[in-house]
Amino acid sequence: MHAITVDEPGGPEVLQWTKVPDPTPGPTEVIIEIAAAGVNRADLLQRQGMYPPPPGASETIGLECAGTIVNVGAAVPLDRIGEKVCALLAGGGYAQRVAVPTGQVMSIPAGVTLEQAGGLPEVACTVWSNLDMVANLSEGEWLLIHGGGSGIGTMAIQIGRALGARVAVTAGSQAKLDRCAALGAEVLINYNDEDFVQTIKDATGGRGANVILDNMGAAYLQRNVDALARDGRLVIIGMQGGLTAELDINTLLRKNASIHATSLRGRPDSEKAAICAQVERTVWPWIQAGIVKPVIDRTMSMADAGEAHQLLADGAATGKIVLLP
Repeated sequence: MHAITVDEPGGPEVLQWTKVPDPTPGPTEVIIEIAAAGVNRADLLQRQGMYPPPPGASETIGLECAGTIVNVGAAVPLDRIGEKVCALLAGGGYAQRVAVPTGQVMSIPAGVTLEQAGGLPEVACTVWSNLDMVANLSEGEWLLIHGGGSGIGTMAIQIGRALGARVAVTAGSQAKLDRCAALGAEVLINYNDEDFVQTIKDATGGRGANVILDNMGAAYLQRNVDALARDGRLVIIGMQGGLTAELDINTLLRKNASIHATSLRGRPDSEKAAICAQVERTVWPWIQAGIVKPVIDRTMSMADAGEAHQLLADGAATGKIVLLP
């Protein structure tokens, strides 16, 4: 088969579409012939040598895919061959085929195409696991999402609204803010010329956000805590703004607030399987009902993965970029 390979860490130009050995399934795995694979920020970090795959995972970049099951392991029923599915991956998505544990293989919601489904598992599982399972976002609470125009952001707006929350977002352009508004965000903050701390306090009568979903990490740490309401929960899922920062612990204590930092990729298979099961049970019906929709910016040839990485790095995409082998 062919897959995207990286001989040494570097810029988008190091991604090469080359011939590699076909994967073989373990006893409880299936082989998916990939029709579409989503591009994620973590992929850019892996390409740069900053986010290695977990032990035992494929070295090939790619955290999600959709396609057809073409082979199964010894413990998997043969009648699964031919099934159209999408899957959460620890790696291997930028390829023609991938081996996946059955617990991370999900059905495709009715009305969703294979191309759309290729950009669905990572964002749906990340958002659901953090907003519901970690932050316990509740009806009537305020949710602040950084990077509202990203794949994660566009999904988080919709899931937040489905959970009954009121949503505020930050983004870097009016076009992205307009798209966020169309998805249900009420408070739209351009981070280039607005202070999100003051804006969210103004919108909430001085209280602040109950939950903040943050992709920036260090650069926003203290300001995020300042923007939290009492009993607020800050969930850090990215490090685009750096790895280390100082924090005024007294602010956190006075607010009785909490900080959570989570990564989906490195969790044990059993935890990822539990998340996938909850997403299928809760989020997929919302998608089938039209309450939540996949937001795909564009599709591109997988051989052009380097160009896709550059577009994502430049902030040129709203929603997901999906690669087609």
